[in-house]
Amino acid sequence: MKTKKLLFFLFLAVHLVTFSQKKQIQLKEAITLAQKKSPEYQALVNNTQARYWRYRNYIASFLPELSLNLSPRYANSVNRITNDLGQDIFVRQNQSIIDGGLSLRQQVPYTGGIFSINSQLQRIDRFGDNNTTSFSVVPFSIRYFQNSLFYNSFRWDKKIEPLRYEESRRDFVERMEEISLNTCRRYFDLLKAQMQLEIAKRNLSNQDTLLQIAKGRYRIGKIPENDLLQMELRHLNSQNFVTTNTVAYKKASQDLARYLSLNTENIELSIPEELKEFKVSVEKALEEAYDNRKAVIEFRRRRLEMEKELAEAKGNNRVRLSVNANFGLNGQSDEYSTLFQDYDQQQNVNISLGIPIFDWGVSKSKRKMAEANLDLTDTNIKQESQAFEQEIYLHTLNWSNQRSFLSTAEKAQEVALKRYDITKKRYVLGKVSITDLNLAQQEKDKAVIDYLNSLEKFWTDYYLLRKLTLYDFIADQKIKVEELVFD
Repeated sequence: MKTKKLLFFLFLAVHLVTFSQKKQIQLKEAITLAQKKSPEYQALVNNTQARYWRYRNYIASFLPELSLNLSPRYANSVNRITNDLGQDIFVRQNQSIIDGGLSLRQQVPYTGGIFSINSQLQRIDRFGDNNTTSFSVVPFSIRYFQNSLFYNSFRWDKKIEPLRYEESRRDFVERMEEISLNTCRRYFDLLKAQMQLEIAKRNLSNQDTLLQIAKGRYRIGKIPENDLLQMELRHLNSQNFVTTNTVAYKKASQDLARYLSLNTENIELSIPEELKEFKVSVEKALEEAYDNRKAVIEFRRRRLEMEKELAEAKGNNRVRLSVNANFGLNGQSDEYSTLFQDYDQQQNVNISLGIPIFDWGVSKSKRKMAEANLDLTDTNIKQESQAFEQEIYLHTLNWSNQRSFLSTAEKAQEVALKRYDITKKRYVLGKVSITDLNLAQQEKDKAVIDYLNSLEKFWTDYYLLRKLTLYDFIADQKIKVEELVFD
C-alpha cells in the first residue's frame, strides 16, 4: 500500500491542475473498449462473418434447390441442317423458340450424386408464308447423375466443414483474448511513458533546487567547481530527458487512443488493481486448452483434408465410372389444347467407363504424392502438438512465480525511493557527495521502471494465460463471449 501511495503521488504531482481535464481509463475499461472498437475487432468481425456464411453455404448445399429456367430465342438466317435422307442442306430459318423449365435438385451425400425432378415446356413459332406453331412438353422427368463411384467429396465435406466452423467459433474467442493482450501491452506502454515523463519532470524540479544550493555552496567555497559543473550537467541532461519523454508519451497516447477509437489523446491511466490469488496447475491448464483451443480442431481438420486428398487421388486413379440416368414422359402437338392429352415415355441411361492401362506412372505419382502429404501433415501436427503442450506447460510454471517477482520489484522500489529521499536530505546538509546523490537517483529511477516492467509482465502473462487456455481461472469457468449474429 505504501508503494501505491508513493506512485499515486508521483503520478499526480506535475499534472495536478489539468488532472480533471484528462480522460481517465482503467485497464479493464480499455480492454472492453478495444473488444468493441479496435481495428483488430473490426477485422475479426469481417473474418468471422465470412466463415459463418461459408458454413451456411455448405449447409444450404444439402437442401433442395428449386430453379426456373427461361430462354427465348429468335433466328432469321440460313443454316445447315440434315434432312430425313441424311443429307446436309442449307435452308432459311425464320423462327422463335421459347424454352422454359422448372427443376428441383437435391444432392445425395451418401453416394455423391445429384438427384433431380424436371419439367419443360417449349414453343416454336415459324414465320413466313405459312405461319405455324408447335409445342413440346415434358411434364416430369427424373434424373440421377453420378460422376464417380469411387470418390465421394460430399462425404468428406460432411466431416470437414463442421470442424472448420467450430474452429472459427473458437478462433473468435481466442482472437478476443488476443485483443485483450494487445490492449494490455499498449496500456502499459502509455503507463510507463507517463511515469517516465513524471519522473523526468520531478527530477528536473529537484535538479533546479539542488543546482541553486550548489551555486550557493560554490560561492562560499564549500564545494569545488567540478561538483558545480557536474550538477549543471545533470540539470541539462534532465531537461533533455523531459523533452525526450514528452515525445514518447505523446506517441504512446496516440497509439492507445487510435486503438481504442477515442476522440481525445489526453489520457490519464492508473495502476491496475491487484488480482486475487488463484492457483493454476499444469494438468488443469492443459485440460482446458485441449477442450477450448482452436488448434486441437485445426489438427483434426488438416489431417482430414489430407485424407480427402488421398481418397480423391486413389478414386480418380482407378476405373473411372460415371452414370447419368433419366426417366420421364414427353409430348408434342401443334395445338396447346391437345398438348397434355397423350404422352410418350422417355428413358435413357448413359454410362461412361474409363480404365487406365498405361499412363507412364502419372496415377501412381499422384497417389504417392498424396500419401507423402498425409505423412508430412502427421509429422507437422505431432511437432505442433508438442509445441502446443510445451508452451502451456512453461507458461503455467512461469505464471506461478510472477507474484513473487512482482512483490520483490515492489519492495526494491520502496527501498530505492526511501534511500533516495534520505540521500537527498543528507546532500542538502552537506554530508554526502554529488556522486552519491546521482547514484541514488539513478537507482531510484531504475527501481520505479523495473517495478512497472514487472507489473506489465504480471498482467500480460495473466492475459496470455487466458489466451492459451481460454479459461477464466478467477471465475473458474470457460471464457465466453457474446456470439455475433449475421442476418
